[in-house]
Amino acid sequence: MKKQISNRIEAENRIEANQQSLLEELYKYKKSIEIHTENLFKQEISKVQYDVFISHASEDKDDFVKPLAERLIEEGLEVWFDEKKLTWGKPTRRSIDQGLANSRFGIVVLSKAFFNKAWTNYELNGLVARHLSGEDLILPIWHNVDYKDVMQYSPPLADITALKSSEMTIDEIAEQLLNLLKDE
Repeated sequence: MKKQISNRIEAENRIEANQQSLLEELYKYKKSIEIHTENLFKQEISKVQYDVFISHASEDKDDFVKPLAERLIEEGLEVWFDEKKLTWGKPTRRSIDQGLANSRFGIVVLSKAFFNKAWTNYELNGLVARHLSGEDLILPIWHNVDYKDVMQYSPPLADITALKSSEMTIDEIAEQLLNLLKDE
């Protein structure tokens, strides 16, 4: 009987020691999470803010999007443009998400190529989510498409006033954006 009591006491002591050890490990883990969370918060505060995010199909880059992005950058705007922001070894989706979340406006260069791309739809979804929360940030540019094309792709998007690359120069479009940013 004494042996059973002694064995039981030893077992309870081992359990208590194990529990204490687990509590110490959990405390270290909790502290590590707090430090990590604090560092993430500091990174959030120091995030780069962009004046504009440009969503486009790669087929439209050379003839229209790149010259537009370069013109906006020349004007001193902070522009999220894939060619400048997607760098070797960096996660693509996370960079796009940060650009979408931290831009005042999203230029959406709507074209037939745009309508058929997964990435452009992903980017548009991000901008629409922000738009639905009350931010008027979507700035459509119709590039070689018309109202019927946009309406077929997205009736709500066709309802947002757009600029047309067939009717305006890149300089005129840049001027429109600069005026919009000044009025804000």
